[in-house]
Formats: sequence, structure tokens, C-alpha cells
Amino acid sequence: MSEPVAMDRPQALAASSAPPLARMDEVFAAQRAAFTREMNPSLGVRRDRLDRLLLLTQTHQDAIIEAISADFGHRSRQETDLADIFAVLSAIRHTQRHLRRWMKARRVPTPLHLLPASSELIRQPLGVVGVISPWNYPYQLAMLPVAAALAAGNRAMLKPSELTPRFSELLRQIAAESFAPDEFAVLPGDVEMGRAFSRLPFDHLFFTGSSAVGRQIALAAAANLTPVTLELGGKSPAIVDADADLPVAAGRIAFAKLLNAGQTCVAPDYMLVPRTRVNAFVAAMRNAVAAMYPTIAANPDYTSIVSDRHYQRLSHLVADATTHGATRVPLVDAAEDSAASRKFTPTLLVGADDGMAVMQEEIFGPVLPVVAYDSLDEAIDYVNRHPRPLALYWFGASREHRDRVLQGTLSGGVTTNDACWHVSQEYLPFGGVGASGMGAYHGERGFLTFTKEKPVLHQARVNAIALLRPPYGRRFEAMLSLLKRYF
Repeated sequence: MSEPVAMDRPQALAASSAPPLARMDEVFAAQRAAFTREMNPSLGVRRDRLDRLLLLTQTHQDAIIEAISADFGHRSRQETDLADIFAVLSAIRHTQRHLRRWMKARRVPTPLHLLPASSELIRQPLGVVGVISPWNYPYQLAMLPVAAALAAGNRAMLKPSELTPRFSELLRQIAAESFAPDEFAVLPGDVEMGRAFSRLPFDHLFFTGSSAVGRQIALAAAANLTPVTLELGGKSPAIVDADADLPVAAGRIAFAKLLNAGQTCVAPDYMLVPRTRVNAFVAAMRNAVAAMYPTIAANPDYTSIVSDRHYQRLSHLVADATTHGATRVPLVDAAEDSAASRKFTPTLLVGADDGMAVMQEEIFGPVLPVVAYDSLDEAIDYVNRHPRPLALYWFGASREHRDRVLQGTLSGGVTTNDACWHVSQEYLPFGGVGASGMGAYHGERGFLTFTKEKPVLHQARVNAIALLRPPYGRRFEAMLSLLKRYF
């Protein structure tokens, strides 16, 4: 049975009428004090917190779905249920199944010259963790790091995105119903609130968002020597090999690209397609999109762009590309862009090149540039000339070619013959490399991100270390010579 959580004092804190920034400082101080009182919560306490997070998700899933859709203008209910609700439920249950094992101290070998001492790694929570989450999958990308932090025994503070205000306020309310503020607190606010949040002396700061903001977060955290995990983005390529099954590949690419209308950090950001197969690829993509989204503007399965600014940004990217020589190919029979509903037509940009803005920034929308190549080495070289991507996808039948791509490129993660699904595998760590981020989470890696593995050497009562103490002489020289020769 999970251990009860005392709520009297934290409830008084929850009723504070302090302004947001002062309230944030109050919560941080309360969490730091609470962690000092309970620096290594038991398995029962941690399971209780995860149970409450699971129940919160199950109880309020309809309200969460509705709030997110309202913030977007329209977001497919099924997409939120799959990518936000199910993703969180699955991750929490995975953590619950493995938490006892993850918490155990690990015995490690002890070298001969230190025997009969023994050695172990003790896994302890870090303290107070800060999480700054984005708007594109607002529940999943908030709750997954929070669940990992709580499983690791930490206290957690969450600053959700200001671009999803209805959802953020809902999350603040439902979190306060289930958690004491000194366990887990949600602190909505504007950009200034986010900047102040990142300057708190957390024991770990976790950020998901753009590379530009990630740099600012890292600078703010550096002032406190706060370690950071940065889950960023970038331009994730998808390589279609010469022997790929185009109808199958197109269906999988279209699903991954158009999920959440392309507003996904690991969505394919551009395609590398053999020059001789570009026309066939375009036709296969049109067929795949028609099968999933026969219409766009009035289709409840198709999600809106989150804001007018992002909608206009996508329009400008397409206009710039066509001005500079790319061919715009709508993936539906008629372009159905609707500024009022912010439904953006799925679009290919054939003949894209590096001189176009669409190839210089993360697209984050249903626009997919197509770059032709003449050899697989050329495609690999193209990927490697650009910043390290968060994800990379390869479609083909040749194991030799697959392995050339895997060994010849560096990216945060990979799915072969599909796209995006490596993110849902809790036994695989998820994270970027280089410009696409630092650190990783999901599954046990998430637990370890918020854990200090403390090395401990247990010295035996009788040991040979005394032979290395002063005064130095022949005994010391003989002992050191032996160690240098054999150890």
C-alpha cells in the first residue's frame, strides 16, 4: 500500500495570494525544505505519487483533450488521446513495473589492490527539478519528465507553455487537487515568468523546445551551475533508398509528418529521394494523404496550426521556396488553406535547396521539402554537412545500405522503415545530440537523468592500504612497483 502524504501545511501554501513570481519563489523554497526533510523517499512514497499522476490522467483525460483542442483552434481528439494521454499512461505504467529494480543500489567490481573492500553505486534523488514544457504535445512533454523526476524521488516544478493557456491553467488546477505544492506544482505564466523560472537554482533543469530558447535556458542555468537536459529539435531527414517500397514508405511518412499537422519535433523535416524516383514518390505521397485525409478544412482528424503567427510563418516559408525555384505540390486535390481555422494544406516542396528559408529552420508544420540525390553516399554527405538532427529515418530493403546510413550519420535517434516510433519505445533513451539537444530520458534513462549515482567504497577493517602510507621507504617502493607492474 502506498504511504499517505501529509497535506495540511502544503494546502496553506496553495492558498497563497502572492503574485506569480513571488509564488514561484515560495513553491521553490517549500520544495527545497521538503526535500531536506525527506531526501530519499521510499518505494511506497514514489509509487503513491505515480499512482496519483496516473489517476489524474485517467480522471481528467476528456478535459485535457478539450483544453488542448481549444488552445489549438482545433486539434484532433484522437491525436491527443494517442500522443498525449496514451503516451503518458504507458510511460507511467512502465515506470511502475520497473521502479523497484531501478532504485536498487548496484554492486560494482573492486580492483585487486583495494580488496577486501567492496564497491557500490547508490541511486539517490537530486532534489528539486524544474521542467519547462512546450506547446506542441503539452501533456506528454510535461508529464513524461515530471513522472521520471517523481519516480527518482525528487520534487518537481513545471512551467508549461504560454501558447496553450487553457491547458496550462487546467493542469495547474488538477495538479493542485492531487499533489501538495511541495511535491509537484504547476506554475503557468508568460515569457518573463519562464525566464525567472530558468534562473532558479534547481538541482536539474529540463527543457523541451526550440534550439534558440534552449541556448538561453542553458545560459541561465549556468549561472547556478544547474545541470540541464535540453530536448530541442532541428531538421530531421528521411532518406528514401533506391529499393524502398514507395507506397508503404509514403503512407508511413505521411502519417508521421501530418500527425498534429506536422507540429512534432521528430517529424520528418525534409526528404532525400533518388532523383529517378522523385515523381513516383510525389504520386505515392498524394495517394497516402488522400487515404488518410480526403479533405482538410472541415476534417476533424486534421489539426490546426497553433497560432496565427505560426500559420503565417509557414505561408512565408512556402512562398520563399517557390520564389527561389521550388515546385509547390499540394497533397490534396485542391489547396484548402484556411487562415480562419488555421488548417494548412499538406504540401511538398520539390526541388528545395539550402538557399531557401524552408531548408534553414525547423518547419514544424505540414510542409515537406524534397531534395533529390544521385547516390546514397551523396545523401549521407548531405545529412552530415548540416547540424546533427534529433531524428533520422531510412526506408529501404538493403541491410548493407541501412547499416551504411546508421554508421555514417549521427543523430538523436533513428527509426528504419518507419518514422517517429522510436520515441514511444520506453526501453530506448530519447534525446538529441549536438544542436538537437543534450541528455536523454524515457524509461530507466529518464529515472537516471534525475538521479545521482553516488559511488561508495566500503573499506574492510583489515587491508593493505597502510603499506602505502608515510614514512616512504623500501616497503612503499616495493608495493608501488608491484602495483604499477600488475595493476
